[in-house]
Amino acid sequence: MRGPRAAVRRPSRARARGATIAAFVVLAATVPAAAVAAGIREVDTELPYVCTLPSGQRPVTVRVSAAFPDRVAAGEPIRPADVTTTVEFPAQAVADLAATGAPGVRSAETRLTVAVAQNDATAEATWRGTAQPVVLPTAGPLTLTATGDVPTVTGRGAGELTLSAADFAVDLALGAADDGAAEPAALTVECALAEDAPDNGLLAAVPVGPDPGGPDGSPSASPSPSGTPTRQGGAPADRQRERSPRVSGDTPGGTGARPDAPPCRYDARYPAGPMSLNAYITGYANVRKLKGAALIPLTCTLIEQGEPEFEFYPDFSGGTIKQHSTGDLYNGGRAWSPPFEATFLTFGFTPTKATMVLEQTGPLTIDSLGATDFVFTSTDTYVRVPLVLRVISLTVNGTPLEVGPNCRTEKPLASPEPDPAHHPGDHLVLHGRGEQVTGEPATGYLLLSGGPLTGEVTIPAFTGCGAGGERVDRLLTASVSGSGNYVKQMQGQTCYVAADVPNPEECTTDLQPLKIPVPER
Repeated sequence: MRGPRAAVRRPSRARARGATIAAFVVLAATVPAAAVAAGIREVDTELPYVCTLPSGQRPVTVRVSAAFPDRVAAGEPIRPADVTTTVEFPAQAVADLAATGAPGVRSAETRLTVAVAQNDATAEATWRGTAQPVVLPTAGPLTLTATGDVPTVTGRGAGELTLSAADFAVDLALGAADDGAAEPAALTVECALAEDAPDNGLLAAVPVGPDPGGPDGSPSASPSPSGTPTRQGGAPADRQRERSPRVSGDTPGGTGARPDAPPCRYDARYPAGPMSLNAYITGYANVRKLKGAALIPLTCTLIEQGEPEFEFYPDFSGGTIKQHSTGDLYNGGRAWSPPFEATFLTFGFTPTKATMVLEQTGPLTIDSLGATDFVFTSTDTYVRVPLVLRVISLTVNGTPLEVGPNCRTEKPLASPEPDPAHHPGDHLVLHGRGEQVTGEPATGYLLLSGGPLTGEVTIPAFTGCGAGGERVDRLLTASVSGSGNYVKQMQGQTCYVAADVPNPEECTTDLQPLKIPVPER
């Protein structure tokens, strides 16, 4: 049975944690406003890609369909609608997937880089999609169809704005769709646009500003046919950034103030409870051996807030607050982070790039203990979660090394545990302390408003890394594994999805977190 919400009230707008990320600065130039978009144009483009699979490079067909406005006014966002990305893997690629022993694709997430250009200014957007589970065909190609919200693009100058497909990747979880207990094999397939792609991958060209046939009769300036023009006239790089189109996560499901972020919604596979929250996390994790840090990607967490326990002091001058909550990472229906890349100098001189995911292997718990005198409240929170580090791809000195589908740490990451009797086993431990004076903004970390969490972690040895007889376990263990790795995680403001009327300052209209945290070192 659930009790009332925590005694520390949800922060006001002024207290909300997290800062909105501006992906690009809007174009500086302004022109008189033009008419709104006259109509909608549907685009269906089939593009050739070359993808890297365990057996080598294979041709893959990617089909992108979407709807774009015929024309927009300067400063009006372009909203791609009904975006669908269909990937067709040839039979040879299906054989690579079948070689893992998996009967199908449990989940698949696509990431399409879209080059945005207007006049001599450029930017990039990432179109993400999620596909439903499929069984591997016994013969013929494998088709995955992914859908999802994509960022809007805004140019505040007159001139045609083009969107062109660039790099493409698919993150695959291989296994039976209904086998939630089995550990899935993870594989990321990275693809490059083929040289013979029509129009260099052009998806759409949207005129921005007054119609050429309008009163001024001035034609719109256009970028080069490639859609990715170079700077003209030797414009400095900082001026180039200032004039870049703005890319933001102003999707139809949101409120217009939310930057691009992966989906973070409760769904049929993970339904919301009576005290459900969701929030984004991100941050940095040091790799001590390599004298560098890896960026923890923006990751969705779903949290079920526990019933608070309040105990008064004997003189009723205050009391203590205790609360136990649970949660999960949630990405494409699985308890793991989006893939992230880290580049280091292995042994001090060899450039090494690894693509990894953090996979949750047990319960995520959040325990808060606070004290209050009804004027000042302080709270200590410990977040505990067992995480395995998986390596999806590895490149050493520019040469790809096959790591196979099961390259991972042999056991979960481990932190010093302040209470080992009650929390045995290997797991990551993060600590945050929050303080609040009644009527003043909170400082530090509180579960509802978020904030910084820090800890230290030991990276275990790696196992299962290698394919085709070449093992790289020892290379990864020697260069990465070890103790004393500092972690600083930032949690954003939570969205209380179970509220009768969700707070519009914390939640989008489709109940995703509005506040996007910024990683800090």
